[in-house]
Amino acid sequence: MAHPVTPGSIVVAADGSKHADRALLWAAEQAGLEGRPVVVVTADEGDVHRINTEAVRRVRTAAPDVEVTGLTAAGDPRGILVELSREAHLVVLGSRGRGTVRSMLLGSVSAAVSRLALCPVVVCRPRAEDHVGEGVIVGADGTPESLSVIAFGFDQASRRGLPLTVVHCVWDVVAAVAGLRNVRVDDLDLGEGDDAHLLLAESVAGFSEKYPDVPVALRVTHGLVDEVLGGRSAAWDLVVVGRHPLDSVGRLVTGSIASAVVERAHTTVAVVPEHQL
Repeated sequence: MAHPVTPGSIVVAADGSKHADRALLWAAEQAGLEGRPVVVVTADEGDVHRINTEAVRRVRTAAPDVEVTGLTAAGDPRGILVELSREAHLVVLGSRGRGTVRSMLLGSVSAAVSRLALCPVVVCRPRAEDHVGEGVIVGADGTPESLSVIAFGFDQASRRGLPLTVVHCVWDVVAAVAGLRNVRVDDLDLGEGDDAHLLLAESVAGFSEKYPDVPVALRVTHGLVDEVLGGRSAAWDLVVVGRHPLDSVGRLVTGSIASAVVERAHTTVAVVPEHQL
């Protein structure tokens, strides 16, 4: 890679659009919370140097104490951002809602980077008008592979002073027959004491001790993950979902789920590689 970044940086993509501006502000806030440097990346999008300079200025204005550097690069932004993810702590992108506005960061870029990056990817989607800020919601199933996803959710909730909800979505014969495709997180909990609840409780126990400041709620509900976490996401500050390693057969399922949540969401989404803890 011709343009290495300082390991542990927050990399944020900028193309001069309002969607990228949303990502710049999120990255600036996150860098301030974590004490990390920010690298603003602009790739092959019009006047890259002017756009990049303005984006760097935007981050510095939002977070004066954060170290910020700019990087311009030639080539497909998807490949550039994925390559930078090897050293980055986070990659942050903007993404449009459903519309016709053109941008470097629309559709395929956020989908490709969230699917292929080696670090967590945060996609800053437009928030719905009825956003009320209910905290952080994490999709997990109680397996060891989901611990990195839960860890990310706890860390974000603690740093931002938000409550955390950990939800496991069950799609089975009962759900299919009942047509439970479009439920809310607070609907139809399957009841405490079952195996799914016990697994979730075991998964969060250690994190609850590490983050005693974070109020935690556990939910097990019938429904499709992308519907529960994506289609019904408007109330949440952050949605966190996992993605299996690229060499795993499970990527065919969880990769598409993560992409579907990103595409459907009406708030910010973090996609966390499940092999990282």
